[in-house]
Amino acid sequence: MELIYPGKITRDELLHQIAPAKMRRTSIFGENCQIRKNRLYHGDNLPVLKTFYLDQEICGRVQLVYIDPPYASNQSFQHRKALDTHAYHDDLSGAEYVESLRRRLIVLRELLAEDGAIYVHLDSNMAFHVKVIMDEIFGPSNFRNWITRKKCHSKNYTRKQYGNVADYILFYSKSAKMKWNRPCERENIYTFEQRFPRIDKVTGRRYALVPIHAPGTRNGATGKPWRGMSPPAGKHWQVRPVELDRLDAAGEIYWSPTGNPRRKIFADQSMGVAVQDLWTKFMDFRNQNMKETGYPTEKNGALLRRIIKASSDPGDVVLDCYCGSGTTLAVARDLGRRWIGVDASELAIETTAKRLQSKSKNADQLLLFDSSATEQGVTITYESSSSQ
Repeated sequence: MELIYPGKITRDELLHQIAPAKMRRTSIFGENCQIRKNRLYHGDNLPVLKTFYLDQEICGRVQLVYIDPPYASNQSFQHRKALDTHAYHDDLSGAEYVESLRRRLIVLRELLAEDGAIYVHLDSNMAFHVKVIMDEIFGPSNFRNWITRKKCHSKNYTRKQYGNVADYILFYSKSAKMKWNRPCERENIYTFEQRFPRIDKVTGRRYALVPIHAPGTRNGATGKPWRGMSPPAGKHWQVRPVELDRLDAAGEIYWSPTGNPRRKIFADQSMGVAVQDLWTKFMDFRNQNMKETGYPTEKNGALLRRIIKASSDPGDVVLDCYCGSGTTLAVARDLGRRWIGVDASELAIETTAKRLQSKSKNADQLLLFDSSATEQGVTITYESSSSQ
């Protein structure tokens, strides 16, 4: 399936036509800053991304991209605390909006490592259009999840519609090699006793029973008989028969009165329940009476913490080219990742730089570049961190 609209250009045309940004370094924090460390860029993100595409230090080395682009809302956003301070205009719509985001997604895919992933945060206004575009760019087989997030408390609408309390995150990988640190949570709809209803008679440990087979047929060891029985039709053993023997000898296989084997999952060894694609615990700051920076579209840091931990490791590069208040970059820093941020809004750059500097334990690893059209660019003044 392909989305057709006026102004759509090919990948090759885009990568050939878009000129890289002309950037100048405007601020350096600390005496040991290096170009390959953490960086913050002020300017139109498309030419900046083209610059990254031409940079061997970055292209193909970004592990994770998270972006929260404009939503085609036709609104102008102001700082929540200083209401006369402009943040940005969200004024693109229709085909112009789709093509603008598509061009950036094309370059972002080039920047990703082969085992990298991208998360695109949108609302219902354009998420369905962008899903089709991302299928074109990343391939339908690399679509991982359509995550639904509860963004606010319930609304008492007087309009003829259901309350709009959700937005969406489209999650894609660059390839089947995607890095994945499966997130789990201990809190769930079930109580601890419901999740682990049985008690081992020997050890007193609580446990639950799960099947020892999985869907799909196999021709190797996991498809062979074990203890005189074959896997159920259309399934295979989760592990090789030799491993099933080990589990049974360790008392981790339960045999029912009818001779049906199941595996014991002990509560004290469980990581919890695997996270699903409905996220209800990460409402935005403005919907929880919490104000971190006052930037109008600031996202909950816990949301980014889940994403960054699941799709990257310490030392990996995380990129956000609509960085806004800098939540992605701040969380990436706290989790030991390297980061790159880009935004066209002067308020966003000021907010992000101050946020990272005020709490940074590595204040000597932030470079600020300017590629904006203004002659003066963004000027951020701090005391030198070289004395820290």
